[in-house]
Amino acid sequence: MTAIIDFLNTIFWGYVLIYGLLAVGIYFTVRLGFLQFRHFAEMWRCVRGSGETDKDGITPFQALSVSLASRVGTGNIAGVAVALTLGGPGAIFWMWMVALVGMATAYAESTLAQLYKIHGADGMYRGGPAQYIARGLGLPWLAALFAVALIIAFGLVFNAVQANSIAQAVEGAFGINAGIVGIVTAVLSGVIIFGGIPQIARTAQLVVPIMAGLYLLAAAVVLAMNLSEVPGILIGIIRSAFGLQEAVGGVAGGVMAAMLNGIKRGLFSNEAGMGSAPNIAAVAVPNPHHPSSQGFVQALGVFIDTILVCTATAVMILLADVIPSDELTGVNLTQAALSDHFGGFGQIFVAVAIFFFAFTSIIGNYSYAENAVVFLGAGKTGIMVLRVAALAMVVWGSLQAVATVFNFADASMGLMATINLIAIVMLSGTVAHLTRDYLRQRKAGVEPRFHIADHPGIAPGVNRDIWK
Repeated sequence: MTAIIDFLNTIFWGYVLIYGLLAVGIYFTVRLGFLQFRHFAEMWRCVRGSGETDKDGITPFQALSVSLASRVGTGNIAGVAVALTLGGPGAIFWMWMVALVGMATAYAESTLAQLYKIHGADGMYRGGPAQYIARGLGLPWLAALFAVALIIAFGLVFNAVQANSIAQAVEGAFGINAGIVGIVTAVLSGVIIFGGIPQIARTAQLVVPIMAGLYLLAAAVVLAMNLSEVPGILIGIIRSAFGLQEAVGGVAGGVMAAMLNGIKRGLFSNEAGMGSAPNIAAVAVPNPHHPSSQGFVQALGVFIDTILVCTATAVMILLADVIPSDELTGVNLTQAALSDHFGGFGQIFVAVAIFFFAFTSIIGNYSYAENAVVFLGAGKTGIMVLRVAALAMVVWGSLQAVATVFNFADASMGLMATINLIAIVMLSGTVAHLTRDYLRQRKAGVEPRFHIADHPGIAPGVNRDIWK
């Protein structure tokens, strides 16, 4: 089993996804007319849309908060440190590049999720890649395979990974037993997820802005303390990305090392094209009331995750008097950097940041899996089983880290991402049509609205009651 899983991960992460995600990002960037650059202000406008919503959905800001809850996790703290260790400062440049093209991919998948959303049995809006694969492409068997892969990866195993990070960080900083940390984390998570997606959305709306804001504030303080060194750091990142600057310490260095590690960690962090964030994007009531509106919102999520939060970690490490090495990497490297800047408070700050980043990832990941369970027709019983299983994995993950199980989650994530990329490319004509319609109305000076009757060419799988 280990050999099979390792082989699948080699195929998915060594070939298909590294190049596939980049290629799809570039494809949508060009096809949509560099939308993420030319209409960047539109992303903020759509997030600031009315806080009012109907009882069947959540607000655009809540949808952004939940997607950020999942995106902003331990990868933003430990993953960036690993990328620096294995790829040198140049890895950060390639993280930026993959995020900038990934914004177009995130726009496309979330726009489709909005278009093909439905009312679930409980009346709440439901949707995501499983719905647009089944309804847009007419391939329900492939949609079911995607849903199962998502439940395994995001609903179960990745939550164990996040819980393991919380337990290790808290035990290291405060000496609290990992098992106790796991149980407390599971109880706190249970209080939220048993309230359903509306409760998850309200929690994320409150916690995520504070969590990300404080972390960015710490980075801003570090920048202010080392202002004279910032230009040199930025030049070093760019020079290292193209092999014009030698690596130091235990860093592997080289253009390929920088590129591969930056791309891989960037993709893992911002999830653009993975098919995860569209599951919560579909639950939102967009404002303006047009599928593209939520696409803009989720594109902004990629920007915040990578360009802001990941860069904050990188800057704090590069401005510290620490040298990445095989022994000093991951969370330990980030803690060492913050300790250099803020003394003993730095280690505590990283432990607290990991707790909140990982905790919000647990509830965000769960929300995606719940949508997949609903698609599979499991109903209230299926949702209850998922909740219990997800909490059990939190406790289990805090106590042990079994590499084979975590590699299995990577393989599941690789499968769902591959399916999703094929689907959104096949539906790219629909994305382009919706984008033109939205921008045409905006250019005409009216608030964009989408009425399905005005678009007879759109696939018949769209719910006409929602978009009438």
